[in-house]
Amino acid sequence: MRLTSRLGFILSPVLSLMLAAPTAIHAQAPSDAQIRADVQKELSNKRFSDVQVTVNDGVVKLNGQVQRFSDKEDAERKAHHAKNATAINNRIEVAVPEGISDAALHDKLGKALVYDRVGYGTTVYNNITLGVDHGVVTLGGTVYGPMDKDSAISLVANTPGVRDIVDNLEVAPVSPMDDRIRIAEARAIYGYPSLNRYALDPAKTIRITVVNGHVTLNGVVDSKADRDTAGIRANGVPGVFSVENHLQIAGQQPEH
Repeated sequence: MRLTSRLGFILSPVLSLMLAAPTAIHAQAPSDAQIRADVQKELSNKRFSDVQVTVNDGVVKLNGQVQRFSDKEDAERKAHHAKNATAINNRIEVAVPEGISDAALHDKLGKALVYDRVGYGTTVYNNITLGVDHGVVTLGGTVYGPMDKDSAISLVANTPGVRDIVDNLEVAPVSPMDDRIRIAEARAIYGYPSLNRYALDPAKTIRITVVNGHVTLNGVVDSKADRDTAGIRANGVPGVFSVENHLQIAGQQPEH
């Protein structure tokens, strides 16, 4: 059936729908106010009580303060859940408690990281380096697997005083050969009478990193004899391509 407009033209049903479409689409276009309301709903938790939200042409800008770096990251993730937000500009700052210096933060994180993932059987194979500069924490080194990396980053992100994280952590590639070498290295080193005491405390352990058959030893030992013995034992494992002995001797300056 054809339709007659008020102007007297005969319109087909399809043409009538096409003429009406722009009005319908325009009515559905989200406003900045609606996007802002959606973001604020996502950030209704008290952790974000000091976060302000503004929206301009669909771009969400977050300002204000949170107590932990993990809260800043979580605020951005939640803002992305808001329907029709085109981009998130996260300007949230992390409040730093008084009296927390870079040195104190470094010491606190260092002690926490050495005990992270204890009981999962991978601690000895993780070697994480740490730097702190004005609350910005840089993580480096190599860890056994993705869960070890995620756990370390989460630990740092949830520590008060951390403003930001630079993630330079590498995950060792999956390799059955490397897994065999890791186990053999641990047995060769910790099974030796003069070295087995280093297996008792994760904070004083000899870290064994294996990547594509290449072994690196890190940590602090009590004497040059222990350092040399560990290197000899590591080199004696079949299938190892090379061994880098970076073990430091307690009380001595690190070698460069």
